[in-house]
This record gives sequence, structure tokens and C-alpha cells, in this order.
Amino acid sequence: MRFGGTAIAGVGQLRFDTYRDVPAVELARDAGLLALHDAGMTLADIDEVFVGYLGLQHQVGVKAVKELGLTGLPVTHIENASATGLFAFREAAWAVSSGRAEVAMALTFDKMTDVTGRGSTPSSMSRGAGRDQLDASILPAAFFALWAQRRMHDFGTRPETFAAIAAKNWNHGALNPLSHRQPDHTVTVEEVMASRMIADPLTAMMCCPADDGAAAVIVAGEDFVRRRFPDRRVVRCLSSAAQSEAYSPGHAFLGPVVGPPTMTRTTGLEAYDKAGVGPDEISLALCHDAFANEELEYYELLGFCGSGEGDKLVADGETSLGGHIPFNTDGGLIARGHPGGPTGVAMIHETVLQLRREAGVRQVEDARFGLVHCVGGGSVCTVNIFEGVD
Repeated sequence: MRFGGTAIAGVGQLRFDTYRDVPAVELARDAGLLALHDAGMTLADIDEVFVGYLGLQHQVGVKAVKELGLTGLPVTHIENASATGLFAFREAAWAVSSGRAEVAMALTFDKMTDVTGRGSTPSSMSRGAGRDQLDASILPAAFFALWAQRRMHDFGTRPETFAAIAAKNWNHGALNPLSHRQPDHTVTVEEVMASRMIADPLTAMMCCPADDGAAAVIVAGEDFVRRRFPDRRVVRCLSSAAQSEAYSPGHAFLGPVVGPPTMTRTTGLEAYDKAGVGPDEISLALCHDAFANEELEYYELLGFCGSGEGDKLVADGETSLGGHIPFNTDGGLIARGHPGGPTGVAMIHETVLQLRREAGVRQVEDARFGLVHCVGGGSVCTVNIFEGVD
């Protein structure tokens, strides 16, 4: 899908953290107000809202929008596992691009501490039996560990490479005031390797935290945005590709969680084609890194290097800030956090700051094109490309 003439009018994000005593609707309200302030708007300017969340009660999305005001606008709930936020954005951008709305908001939020707190059990958190019992009996960490083990077998990847990616993201998070994890020292590979083992070879510091949070993005026509902010760089919404899994060999072990590798590859190719840009033109990328080995795979699947060549990108520092293609400049899921619903919109938040050149100490030099990728259990994938222009 190519969006014609659409741009980001405003973004807002709360720091991802644990907010056990704060209702989800209040988190949503505060993120929504931040985005409205960034866009120079009130709720009366919004024509449609798409709310995204995973583990909360029904109708809570409408209640969250009511916290911002009672204007009668349509509210639609979007849910697509970890990719929920990006799918909510996709619908908002399509509403504007199609002419159905002049301005649309994606308001995303979640409280993973409610889902994973006292009283939760593996069975109560299961995705259900689905088409086979394997999906219900093995938790995501084990699936990702199997993927890591397969990589080690096929390419000789060492656990230290996964640890280097995790350390990079922890250290990027230290530069981001909205990151859940903010170490007060430079995190090392040795420190990551020494943390508690979760599912061999993945240690605790290679895994994302369970946390709470909210983020919002407002989309409008590019001309509309330029009139309101004539002196601010405009962030265009170029393309959004979305796919679900197709069968491939070995599917049973990866399909139920993140889909086979072909899913990210083909979704990325579609996004590049619709945007009219290639991997060599991307300035920075945000990807799903709930576990560190994922990011390594996505270097290759998104076309930034050939199969088996991602390890060298890590060793050469090319995916760190200052490298050729920095990944997860805000800390990614590993450091910034992964509340579920708002994760994808937090990725957009970082990309918008980078393309506006407002990211401060973590600014990517001359950032022009940003790629945002997320997969979701089920399995779904979406890749979105943005451009910053004067």
C-alpha cells in the first residue's frame, strides 16, 4: 500500500515502565494529549481514531478516547498481537490517504503487568490450541531460542553475537529518556552473557521486559501539516506492507509465533517496491527484537546484507549509532520495552524524531528514510517506510 500525500502531524509517547496503580485509560489519555500537543490540535480536529491494545477488557478503547473529550467521532479497535500499533497506524494512514478522513489518530496502549501479574498462569496466557498443540504448550521464549539454535547450527553464530546486539540496544536505551531500561553504565557483552539463562542461548538481558505504556500518532495530509508547521521537517508516510504467513518447510516451529523467515522478506520487498526506495537508501531501521537473535535475522531478511552476513554487521558496529545502518536507535523492545499495543507506535515515534532531526544525542546524521518493522504472533508482519523532507 502506498499512501498518497500523507504525513505525520504529531506523535506522543509515555516512557514504557510498570504503572501498576495507573489505569490503562489514563496512560492512553496522556499519550493522546502529547500527540495532540505535538500536532497543535485538540480532539475536535480528529475525524477518526483507531485504538490498539491486546490484553485489556472490551470497550476500554472507547473509554480511553472519551478521556480526551466527547466529540462523537468513530472509534475502531485494532488488534494484531505485537504488530497491533503499526496496524492501527496503517488504518489511520489509509483513512487519510483514501480521503475518508482529513485527520486520523492511532491511540495505542497496554498493561502487560496486569496480564503477567499475580494470578496469571502459562495456561491463562496461552494463545490457545490453534491448529496444533505445539502452539499452546511452548512459550515464545522457547520458540525464539529454537530459532537461535538453528542459526548457530546453520551459520556458526556464537551466543556472544546475540549478546552484542542486546548490549547495543541497552546502550541505545540509555540515551532515550522514554526507554524502560536505562543503565547507568556501558553494558558489555560479558554482562549480557552472565545474566540469568531464560532459554538457551537466550539470557535475561537478551529478552524484552514485560511493561506498561502508551503511544499515539496523528496522520494528516502533507499540505495540512506544512500549513501548521512551515518550519518543521515533514515526515511523509510512504508505504505500508502487511502479510500473514505462508507455508514453508520447518513451518511448525516458527509459523505459530513469528511466521517463517519468508514472511518478513516478502513483506519488506513489498514495502520497498511501494515506497520506491531500496535497503541501501534507508537511514535507520526499527525492528521487532523481543529477543536479540531476531534482530540479527532481520538484518538479512530486510535486505541489509546477504544470508549469513549479519554477524559481520554486528562485529563491525554497522548497526549501532554511528554505523552504516543503525537499528533500534531508541533501545528497541529489549531496552525501550514491549507493552504490546503501543510498541509499533513507539517505533514510529522514534522514527519521526529521527527524520525531523530532533533525536538529540542519538540522532542519526542526515536521516532521510526510516523503516519500521514488526511481527506478531499468529503470525503477521508489517513493514512501513517513512521519509523526512524539508
